[in-house]
Amino acid sequence: MNWRPRLVALDIDGTLTPVGSNDIAPAVKAAITRVTEHGSHVVLCTGRSLIGTTPIAAQLPATFAVCSNGAVWWDPVKNEVTKRTTFDPGPTVKTLQALLPGAVFAVEQTGVGNLSLGDFLPGDLWGVTSSATFDEIAATPTPRLVMRWLDRTPAELSFAVKDLELPGIEWSVDHTEAWLTAVPQNVTKGSALDELTRELGIGAEDALAIGDGSNDVEMLKWAGLGIAMGQAPAHVQSEADSVAPTVLEDGAAQVLERFFPS
Repeated sequence: MNWRPRLVALDIDGTLTPVGSNDIAPAVKAAITRVTEHGSHVVLCTGRSLIGTTPIAAQLPATFAVCSNGAVWWDPVKNEVTKRTTFDPGPTVKTLQALLPGAVFAVEQTGVGNLSLGDFLPGDLWGVTSSATFDEIAATPTPRLVMRWLDRTPAELSFAVKDLELPGIEWSVDHTEAWLTAVPQNVTKGSALDELTRELGIGAEDALAIGDGSNDVEMLKWAGLGIAMGQAPAHVQSEADSVAPTVLEDGAAQVLERFFPS
């Protein structure tokens, strides 16, 4: 194959690192470094908030970072948020509270942490977490609302929300935890990359994307070549052009070696 991507879009959790970890394998770091040495762009595309993304970006030669599933754009070279899209979380919280008793919620305060309604598990949230009332949460426009359904499984959550409608919201459910993420309407990793690459003068046909979660589907479909990680759920793999080895096998490094050999 003579094709070499001009841009590589990389999910973080489950792609570059084990979920929730900031540890990137040496082989993955080396492969990403080779991407930039060949003159291609590296864009981190993650559901993490900005404050959860910065420890990863500090380890890599990333050109750009798309955080909060596309709602927050960050330039790591300038250390500057270049775009932030928000929504009013109150109606979404009310709907989910009625459907999922015992759920806890947090709204992102970009670059700081979160306001939380209820207690999350240790390590769930990045940055400083401050307790808040529903009224305080509802009065805080945010790029990202997260919800954990305590003492429930991902399968239970997926079944409970199978008919869920959240007008004006894009949302996804995690496949490793009973966790839901909501962002503004028409905001996805794919839509953010489409806009960003047009600014860079790069077409989707020149992009490679690698990811493992439901929130990666639009990104994988958008890219000229979309690759799902080996541990990704079946519905994510079915939307990809091919499937890599798992994150524990340094699957992202093995993919990048094909196009940016050592």
